[in-house]
This record gives sequence, structure tokens and C-alpha cells, in this order.
Amino acid sequence: MQGVLTGFAVIAVVIGVGYVIGLRGYLGVHGREVLTKLAFHVASPALLFTTLAQTDLSVIFSSRLLVTALSTAAAAGVFAAVGVARHWGTGRTTIGALCSSYVNSGNLGIPIAVYVLGDASLVAPVLLFQLIGVTPIALTILDLSGEGEKGPLWRRLLTPLRNPIAVGSLAGVAVSAAGVKVPAPVLDPLTLIGGMSVPAVLLAFGISLCGSTMPGRGPERQPVFLSVALKSVGQPAVAWALAAGVFGLRGAPLLDVVVTSALPAAQNLYTYASSYGVGERLARDSILLSTVISVPVLVVVAALLG
Repeated sequence: MQGVLTGFAVIAVVIGVGYVIGLRGYLGVHGREVLTKLAFHVASPALLFTTLAQTDLSVIFSSRLLVTALSTAAAAGVFAAVGVARHWGTGRTTIGALCSSYVNSGNLGIPIAVYVLGDASLVAPVLLFQLIGVTPIALTILDLSGEGEKGPLWRRLLTPLRNPIAVGSLAGVAVSAAGVKVPAPVLDPLTLIGGMSVPAVLLAFGISLCGSTMPGRGPERQPVFLSVALKSVGQPAVAWALAAGVFGLRGAPLLDVVVTSALPAAQNLYTYASSYGVGERLARDSILLSTVISVPVLVVVAALLG
């Protein structure tokens, strides 16, 4: 428990430093964008590759992955059912279902896995499941719904394979599966680059908090509050029930799966909403509100299960 709370304290301090940097304008108007791109395109793929290349694959392909898949389906399914009943539209309902279940495994998941759970590879199952399983399905639904931007279906389905974090993760899994030992001259520079991932992400997140407006207002209020409730409480509750009651997980494995399920909605969901021109405010407000609420939720989870 002490280590878990210390990990959250470290994260909070770095986010606070990022907030001060944004407030003072030390990195200019594009500071957050540069840090985010550095983490997304370079540092995080390097971190996940070096971690997964040296990880036992049983950690990834275990009952945790099934718990993640089932809890994701449960949260998304509830929102979809309500969306159909309330006639929110296919595109809007799809974005809301994603905001209810698609966790921020890259930006916040990696720092929390490193500093709170002690192992970056623990976020790999949810990350790979979302990028390879959930994303193609959601984008296909958005394409077939006829809303927003149109494009070749094959290009949409290949979206996850153009994601640098997915590529880094899959490369690491492939190296581990093949039993290849990465030479030190290759591994050491990647490890050094990967070390930038966590601080860059946390500083960028702190900068993004400057000037944020209050979410959950206007016509999107009901879907926003529903998606945030499902993401912040519903999904981790289902994950806990499945992990403890069905799969018999206890101790650290139980904490790992519930913490990853309690992560807030992923920021790239706003990119999907913007690309299709549907549910943009729903995505933006859900991401911001679930991110703020995730802090006390994660602390409570750590206190109860840590």
C-alpha cells in the first residue's frame, strides 16, 4: 500500500510541475504538443519494445486479458443499449461506447504501470487488445454508419498497425516469442530513449490542465455523465467482480487488472470523433471528466486492494 501511494504521489508531483510549466509558458505555445508527440512516436514505443522483448509472454496472454475484454464489452454494451433506446444515433453512440470503455493505456497507463504497479508490461494486454481488437471494430461501425469522413475500409482497418505504440508493442512481443536476445548496443539506446516516455507524458498532461473549462454542460450532458460513470465506476467494478469472483485473482494480479480498468478514457478517442465529425464534444468532455475523476478512483482502488 505504501509503495502504491508513493507511486501516485510521484505522478502527482510531475503533473504539478507540468502545470506550472504551462502556467508560466516555459515551453511556449507548442510545448504540450511537442512532448506528446515525443512520447507517442518515439519514447513510448521504445519503452514498450524494450520491456516486452524481455518479458515472459504468459504475463500478457493470461486471464487478465480475458477480464479486460469482458469488462470492456460490458461497459460499452451498457452505453450502446442506452444510446439505442434514447436514439442518440449510431456514430454518437459508438463514440460514447468507446469513451465508456476504452482506457488511456498509453499516456497514463504506462506511467501508472511503471510507478504504481512496478512493471510497464502489465499495461500491454489492454493496450494490444484495444488497438488490435476494439479500434478496427469501432472504426468499421463509424464507416458503415455513413457519418463524417469517409475513406477506404481497408485503410481504417489497418489504423492500429500505423500506431507507433502498437508497432513497438508487437515488435517486443515478436522478439520475446522468438526467444531472441537483443544485443546491448541496440537495447541500451532504446532503453535510454524509453526513459523519456513517462516524464514527457506526465508533463504534457500537467500542461494540458491549464485553462481547462468545466465539462458536462450543454446538450451532451446526459451521454457524458453516463460514459464517465461507466468508465470510472462501472468498468473497474465489473473487472473486480470478474477477476476476484470468476478467475480467483488475489493480491497484485487483482490490483493490476482493476487499476488498468479504472484508467480514464483515452485521448485518441477525440481524434476519432474529430475525423468522423461526430460526438466531438461528447468525446472531449468525457475524456477530461473521466481523467479528473480517475485520480480519486485509483487512490481508492489502491487503498482497498494494494
